[in-house]
Amino acid sequence: MFTDFTVTDRWTKKQVHCLYQALVVAIATRHADAVDIKFLVEGRAVWVALPHPAWVEYKNRTGKTITDALAKGIAGHFLKTALESGEGVGREMYSLTVDETLKHLEAVVAAGDLPVAAAR
Repeated sequence: MFTDFTVTDRWTKKQVHCLYQALVVAIATRHADAVDIKFLVEGRAVWVALPHPAWVEYKNRTGKTITDALAKGIAGHFLKTALESGEGVGREMYSLTVDETLKHLEAVVAAGDLPVAAAR
């Protein structure tokens, strides 16, 4: 799972500690059609915004629902990938597209990085 993990930063080659902190429906906080997932990356707040239309698209394609646990896994997988590739340096907010969200969802499910109930 992507609740508490470390990843090697591409540029510094140092281990970076990432800790999940919150999941917030962004409509209430910033009037966005998204779910914001907050991580602490070496103690610094980093948000990953997943667009609400991804929930609809996933349901239409599979008949399954993106649960909170799966959303956290998607955001964590994205953050891990961004840090490993060098794209995760210094940003406070990342906004994923529907396609990016579904790509990371597929990677999380394929890797078995979440409880079975979350993939239903």
